[in-house]
Amino acid sequence: MSDLGKAERGPRSVFLVEDEVMIRMMVSDMLEELGYHVAAEAGDIDEAVRLVQCTDFDIAILDVNVNGKVISPVAEAVQLRKRPFVFATGYGVQGLPEKFRDRPALQKPFQMDTLARMIEDTLRGVAA
Repeated sequence: MSDLGKAERGPRSVFLVEDEVMIRMMVSDMLEELGYHVAAEAGDIDEAVRLVQCTDFDIAILDVNVNGKVISPVAEAVQLRKRPFVFATGYGVQGLPEKFRDRPALQKPFQMDTLARMIEDTLRGVAA
């Protein structure tokens, strides 16, 4: 495991948005095993937008399609807070909202090492 997940100030915190409960639980477990703190989880767009405003987190992982709706409002809210985010999608880059196609994306299904590398690379890019 990398030391990046456990920064000097403590574990990095993650905001997770995923509508499929079992996938959300699995990703949350992966994150905790990697040494991250899951600051908040959401399973729908409205809840996610609300939580973005009141949750302290270092990075967000956003499912692209949440209950049939595109994640754009949540991505915009995260961007307004100047927090980095990674998309998780089963649709490839073409499934990303057009204005966010330059953002990193995890291709579902993904493994823990891929998740760790994507988060570390994204956080490193912000710190650089």
